[in-house]
Amino acid sequence: MRKPRERIPALLEGPGVKVDDPHELLLGYLDWYRDALMRKIAGLPDELLRAKIDPLGWAPLGLIQHLGWVERRWMRWGFAAEDVVPFPPGKIEAEWIVAPGTSTEAIFAAYRYEVERSRALAAGAALTDQARVGGRFATPAQAPSLGRILFHLLQEYARHVGQLDIARELVDGATGE
Repeated sequence: MRKPRERIPALLEGPGVKVDDPHELLLGYLDWYRDALMRKIAGLPDELLRAKIDPLGWAPLGLIQHLGWVERRWMRWGFAAEDVVPFPPGKIEAEWIVAPGTSTEAIFAAYRYEVERSRALAAGAALTDQARVGGRFATPAQAPSLGRILFHLLQEYARHVGQLDIARELVDGATGE
């Protein structure tokens, strides 16, 4: 049986304790989870990044790829109504599959690009700004606010980073926050 690592928890992880602006809080926590995603995979060799983990059925690199598509779908296609491909061929299931011949760096680069585009779109808008019509949302009644979209992204990251924490422990016993 593994001995658990002793960990001294931070008083409050994420944005600084004095941050109370809702826009800054949402963006700050979203960035914290994006960073946590990278911390969870730090030190994994390429073969373990690509290996499907039983009983989960997905590889850590597949999760990174999926979250890149999630960022794209909600911020570029959703909020900004950009004319982008919202799903890979094969839809959501394909987002989790690392295609043979796709480099690890290409997946990380695509993910980082989507995150930077999301940050840029969110930085220039208010939480109450409605998503544009014409991309993901066909009518104004369907279009959520940026605040709602960011909250959705935050819960996606929280759920998936928690799953990745379990995956990492299954792979090599590493645990974290």
